[in-house]
Amino acid sequence: MECVIGVVGRDFAVVAADTSAVQSILVHKTDEDKVMVLDSHKLMGASGEPGDRVQFTEFIQKNLHLYQFRNNIPLSTAATANFTRGELATALRKNPYSVNILLAGFDSDVGASMYYIDYIATFHKIEKGAFGYGSYFCLSLMDKLYRPDMSVEEAVDLVDKCIKEIQLRLVVAPQNFIVKIVDKDGAREYAKRAYTGDTPSEAATVTA
Repeated sequence: MECVIGVVGRDFAVVAADTSAVQSILVHKTDEDKVMVLDSHKLMGASGEPGDRVQFTEFIQKNLHLYQFRNNIPLSTAATANFTRGELATALRKNPYSVNILLAGFDSDVGASMYYIDYIATFHKIEKGAFGYGSYFCLSLMDKLYRPDMSVEEAVDLVDKCIKEIQLRLVVAPQNFIVKIVDKDGAREYAKRAYTGDTPSEAATVTA
């Protein structure tokens, strides 16, 4: 019952994901971070089989670090998305990864951007998106409420509305979510959300 949500605003991008580690009918932990900080200005929100998700996101992160170490320059968000898509496409014909990705980043020349990459290497640049069962409720909300010029507060409020809708309508909904942001100041954790019943409570907030 994983949920990953992404929104691009005026000069930033927000990625949120649930923090549940679930197998069958068991919840093993509720503090699993599914939004990886790839480098100083990139975030990767991922859902899928736990082993594939952890292994593949770490593989991408370490390759980005290796590229920067060898060339003394980081990959752009678009180049990172294309590299990620290429690795998924190659694996698809050998030993496929069951992982879906929202990749967000900030580049000084183009600003904030986000890319949708699914487990069969479908690749598309987007302004808003979601993966998992929660996407059935989030995408319609985003269609109605999203604006390209949203502020950080408005974007996080939209994410909160999506999470609340998931809590109200998804039969087995995750309780906790993590929200991260990337902008000109870098990629970082913005807040954690804990939801009980109909009322959201803010577990922690971190601001730059």
